[in-house]
Amino acid sequence: MLICPQCTFENPNGNKFCQSCGASLTHRVCPECSTEVPVNARLCDHCGAQCGKVWQGIITVTKRGNEDGELIREEKAENEQETSPTACISGSHLTLGSYLDKKQRYQLLEPLSTVNESEMWVKVLDCQPYQISPIEAILASQRQGLVMPSVEITGVSPLGQAYIVLQSQGHLGIPAIHDVWEQDNMQVLLIEDRSHWQCLLDIWEAETTSTLEILHYLDQMSRLWGALETVSCRQSLLKLDNLRLNADKRLGLERLYVESLKELPNIVFLGRGKVETFTILEHPLTIQALGEVWQVIFRQSQRTYFGSIVRILEDLELGKIETVEQLRSHLQEIIAELETPISRIADPIKENAAAPTILQSHDLPNVLPSMELSSLENAAGTDVGKKRNYNEDYFGIQTKISELELPNQQILEFRGLYILCDGMGGHAGGEVASELAVNTLKEYFEQHWTTNQIPTEDQIREAVYVANQAVYELNQQQLRSGVKRMGTTLVMLLIQGTQAAVAHVGDSRLYRLRPNKDLEQMTVDHEVGQREISRGVEASIAYSRPDAYQLTQALGPRDQNAIRPDVKFFTITEDSLLLLVSDGLSDNDVLEIYGQNNLISLLHSDSNLEQGVTELIDLANQYNGHDNITVILIRAKVRLNMSG
Repeated sequence: MLICPQCTFENPNGNKFCQSCGASLTHRVCPECSTEVPVNARLCDHCGAQCGKVWQGIITVTKRGNEDGELIREEKAENEQETSPTACISGSHLTLGSYLDKKQRYQLLEPLSTVNESEMWVKVLDCQPYQISPIEAILASQRQGLVMPSVEITGVSPLGQAYIVLQSQGHLGIPAIHDVWEQDNMQVLLIEDRSHWQCLLDIWEAETTSTLEILHYLDQMSRLWGALETVSCRQSLLKLDNLRLNADKRLGLERLYVESLKELPNIVFLGRGKVETFTILEHPLTIQALGEVWQVIFRQSQRTYFGSIVRILEDLELGKIETVEQLRSHLQEIIAELETPISRIADPIKENAAAPTILQSHDLPNVLPSMELSSLENAAGTDVGKKRNYNEDYFGIQTKISELELPNQQILEFRGLYILCDGMGGHAGGEVASELAVNTLKEYFEQHWTTNQIPTEDQIREAVYVANQAVYELNQQQLRSGVKRMGTTLVMLLIQGTQAAVAHVGDSRLYRLRPNKDLEQMTVDHEVGQREISRGVEASIAYSRPDAYQLTQALGPRDQNAIRPDVKFFTITEDSLLLLVSDGLSDNDVLEIYGQNNLISLLHSDSNLEQGVTELIDLANQYNGHDNITVILIRAKVRLNMSG
């Protein structure tokens, strides 16, 4: 099937246009000059920009082995001379410009490059980029709770299985797997191309890289170590040229390497043309190996050790730090100390603060870099559900990105207003109330949000009261009474730079997901059950009441004296996925039970938010479907702000 790049609708393979939105399935728009380019073209004919989808191919020479179908390396016949992997597949005629697969989808962009005795690298152009691969289909189904992660991956090499397992768990530092198949005497694995990502060692060597940034890189490597340990791929962290940084300066791997008894004794580190060989002391690999890697990085970058890291490296070498959890705990303590407010560093006696012995004088200007947004993206969608005849949900989005160019830097300013309302009052009631509330709030902030500061709590409450009054007055004008009085819930998110505020009335919710953390509900429903819990009643008793899910407040049915909007402020200090949802999605804990796997991958900049919205609506229809469904996704990416 072909997945529409605009609306993610599933189309038959032969379609030239999307059956849902009419978008072209044979051409795409050049991101640089907006010229229409065939989907199978690598470069734009007009401006030369790269438009095509490129994958990194890993080709492994294989042979069917035991009865279980396990793939093993091609064994040499007795007295046969050693043969290169390229020669093993020469019958496939894999030359520049030819196709890697028999269906002629993946075209070779470069000659094959031999990695070791049974493996080769190659870059390929995807000539059918809108066609979903079997592995992508399996992973999408797994995210929706339809299959388990292990389904249909038997017979795939250990390397391929490692990619599948880690991607199903949503590890963003691992390249995404796109496809895997066997043909002739080889297995082909296609993964995300990260060859253009910057090498970690290059950043490490730069004088502008602060101590705090280095500590964050060490912490990210520690996190990766824990993930890689589960699939026996820790060796992936032992090759310096494999450690890469994306545009947001987040650490990731260019590819995975499966641990091998044969390769463990001598690990070769490469970086900027440098090579160093040393011996790993133990097998299986322990956390000590990561400490040895860090020592190599410091030596090759010629960067000075600082006190706390010296102690960590010594403790690793002596075996005092035995687990990745202990290592991360030590690193987090140092990071927290470096992030201590400057007043405490200047006055170590105040508040019993310890003197900052770990800092060198040249580190001080870089001790307290703040975070700034590097990108702010959104997508939204609404669906009537399976049982309703009309949709009473309504949403509004306003995102503003301002760019200021200075001689030596580019400054981006981000502002976002995201509003979701779930109306009540029946046809021509609930839908009117929700739309009126959204539009009233948008108009209010257009008039009152005029500075580069996030609105105050009083301003946000005032906006909610104004929206309530608009719906209330319409009820009065139309002489509505009782259950016919229209009303709506509200959840609203405001973002100004890294500052954010959420306001809500009713049971529409805001959720937040951050790397390596569980999904977090940021709002508390205004309903009878939660009211009773706040009074000290046990949850099981509170929600045994027949009216437990009845709303205690909403916009519109009564005047502003009857509502008490909750307003909460928070700071975006790490990459975050923020979700505004109506109860058609949040009911029955659908997000908590089934949504985590859908959402983790959406933290990645390369993932499609529109497709994420579609998958969440499908998830809600599968497990709920009794009500309208609306979701707004906001992806906020951050980076260290070194300018101030």
